[in-house]
Amino acid sequence: MSKRIVLFLVLCIASISAFAQTKPDVALPSEEAVNGFLKYTFGFDEGTTWKIVKIQPSSNGLAEVNVVVAQKEQQAAYKLLITPDGKHVVVGEVIPFGVKPFEPVRKLLDAGVTGPVKGAATAPVTIVEFSDFQCPHCKDAQPAIEKLLTAHPEVKFVFQNYPLLMHDWARKAASYADCVARTNTKKDAFWKFSGDVFEKQTEITLSNSDEKLTALADAAGVKGADIAACAAKPETDTHVQKSLDLGAAVEVTSTPTFFINGRKVSNIAVVPDEVLTKILAFHAKEDK
Repeated sequence: MSKRIVLFLVLCIASISAFAQTKPDVALPSEEAVNGFLKYTFGFDEGTTWKIVKIQPSSNGLAEVNVVVAQKEQQAAYKLLITPDGKHVVVGEVIPFGVKPFEPVRKLLDAGVTGPVKGAATAPVTIVEFSDFQCPHCKDAQPAIEKLLTAHPEVKFVFQNYPLLMHDWARKAASYADCVARTNTKKDAFWKFSGDVFEKQTEITLSNSDEKLTALADAAGVKGADIAACAAKPETDTHVQKSLDLGAAVEVTSTPTFFINGRKVSNIAVVPDEVLTKILAFHAKEDK
């Protein structure tokens, strides 16, 4: 476990009792306060940088601060929940509670997903992935996804764009992918294109991204020049933003993030096959 994570866990433990005693009034911290906190948390390491993405009220009655922290070759997104007194922070996630705790998120996703789909519309279990084409962990998850869908053809799978702010060409790739998915000239063009982008991930840079992505669209069987023109349109960026907004609504903070009938799973690639099989069977039975 890294020193950074240990620091956050210490802060989390110290804040739990205070969180339980606070009132639900939301008071948003200033950027100055957040930067001060991050400076004193990470400032001892000159190689660590951070960026405040958003400060907003959360659905849990607390202030929510989304930050991206970069340390050497690693980057991570964090959600900080600030107590109303402005003196404590809870690091991590508030887990849904209730008789069917995942149902609200499931309904949000059922109503909001717009990405390409594999599997039957009437499938009893839907897996939604929020992914970033520039994310190495998303690339690494692809074999696990293919293995899962091959073993469970009864499952519906939905891909949603979620390009992270820290990645310089990810949003452009999301726009190309959105256009490929909406082009009906060739079946499965999106899956060919997305697989190739992940495969060529290390070869793509911000400066060559249009050239590379256009060529990969051609290779997927659609006209690359048309896809490039589509990707540059404002309405395409609006489609990508709606996917980002949906991810934010269901509290996606990193990629890849998966939802199995609304149950959040950070990365199915690290979940044992037998556990995934049990989760899928459980939801197929209980969510009828």
